[in-house]
Amino acid sequence: MAGHSQFKNIMHRKGRQDAVRSKMFSKLAREITVAAKTGMPDPAMNARLRLAIQNAKAQSMPKDNIERAVKKASGGDSENYEEVRYEGYGPGGVAVIVEALTDNRNRTASNVRSTFTKAGGALGETGSVSFSFDRVGEITYKLSVGDADKVMDAAIEAGADDVTTDEDGHTIICGFEAIGEVSKALEDTLGEAETVKAIWKAQNTVPVDEEKAQSLMKLIDILEDDDDVQNVYSNFEVSDEILAKLSA
Repeated sequence: MAGHSQFKNIMHRKGRQDAVRSKMFSKLAREITVAAKTGMPDPAMNARLRLAIQNAKAQSMPKDNIERAVKKASGGDSENYEEVRYEGYGPGGVAVIVEALTDNRNRTASNVRSTFTKAGGALGETGSVSFSFDRVGEITYKLSVGDADKVMDAAIEAGADDVTTDEDGHTIICGFEAIGEVSKALEDTLGEAETVKAIWKAQNTVPVDEEKAQSLMKLIDILEDDDDVQNVYSNFEVSDEILAKLSA
């Protein structure tokens, strides 16, 4: 399993979810505001906004917060957020992609660069690592929608490329251009997805030892703690043995 989703599971087990909840809400709200600003403020007419609201609901974000984030887009005083992508290498030469929504590119670039440097990594040019990732769609469902076979059948029928099922749920991967089509077909069979989003999926993973794994997790943790950072992707892989130690 790729390192980043493993890392997410560790954070989950360590009970940090509550601590990061309000930060997660503010990131989800920022995505809703940007989505509403770039298209119509009506989710029925704006696919990006519809997905942003769906993902916020999946994280139990209160309805008031969602409505406030949509309204903020039409207010004259709302910040102008830009979408920026940073690419670099973490400890052990592991590739890392950082997606941000920022109202101050200089501040974000400076923070991200210094985080990479402090972790013993280096920020590269745009395109320096993304060639080793594929831009794909990721659709997730809770285990309660059915067993692995049922979800696999639905995914094949919907035109998806890959399905994995583990203790956290079902994850369906499809082509980037096919996200709308595949998620709609899945919704007809399995109901509304928990999350639907575009991600950077590593083509190959790099195994790392315990020391590097700890450094990488710290790097990702600090990056995700930055208010401007929306998503972090990387291509490291951790053995079950190391994972068990780090989860202890």
